[in-house]
Amino acid sequence: RLDRSRFAARVYCLGPEPSRPDASCAAALRAAGVAVECLGAQRCIDFPRTVGKLAGCFRRQRPDVVQTFLFHANLVGRIAARWVGVPRVVCGIRVAERHARWHLWLDRLTARWVDRYVCVSHGVARFSANTGLPPQRIVVIPNGIDATQYEGASGATDDLGLPPGQRRVTFVGRLEPQKGVRWLLETASEWLARLPDCDLVLVGRGPDRTALERFAADRGISSRVHFLGWRSDVPRILRASDLLVLPSRWEGMPNVVLQAMASGLPVLATDVEGVAELLESSTDAQMV
Repeated sequence: RLDRSRFAARVYCLGPEPSRPDASCAAALRAAGVAVECLGAQRCIDFPRTVGKLAGCFRRQRPDVVQTFLFHANLVGRIAARWVGVPRVVCGIRVAERHARWHLWLDRLTARWVDRYVCVSHGVARFSANTGLPPQRIVVIPNGIDATQYEGASGATDDLGLPPGQRRVTFVGRLEPQKGVRWLLETASEWLARLPDCDLVLVGRGPDRTALERFAADRGISSRVHFLGWRSDVPRILRASDLLVLPSRWEGMPNVVLQAMASGLPVLATDVEGVAELLESSTDAQMV
């Protein structure tokens, strides 16, 4: 949706070409006429080479603005951009990082090469300022979604293998410690026993899936917990759900809460960054 009479966009991906085109935005970008170049990085040892390759790309393209997203791209992008004299560097901060503290140290160390930090919520902006980034360079641009994709979703889920007639409590997100799914399963063994007409639906993939499936089996709830993996049809799954749960330990501004709101779903979420800003007057009733 960029005004092509004013802007020419090009996307650089630090990693290799996506192995699953259906789970990547590269194909959609290319279909929209946006060039995408993948640099092939896969390991930390690739860092110097990737900085050099990206600097070479910038030297050929001569961009006016480089905008980066997520920690690795933020770091590689700002070094490469300043190396070749890109006039403006904007870095996106999409989460309040409470796990890899060395990320925060490197961000502070290289902050002089960044013109603006764009945070996805006021909660992330406060966290970033409190951890040492210059407040005068921090701005907030909240996440947004196309609500029409959710308003018109069908809600048909007969092909997903879910038991018919059951109410569905749904989680959507990565299966990793930040998202708090293990804690969700710990609590589920209690409330699923009290609510025989409810099942828990987990949508997403991640490194913890096998361990979480084993944990659900050990708790005796595996028949009531459904792992759907990565899905491209989240709108219809939300339309067929009764409640969205977000048990995250930290966040930025969770898109899935926006998606649930667009689907008309109630939300039960932990009090993490961005959630209160989205729920506003409904906050007290929907946060734990």
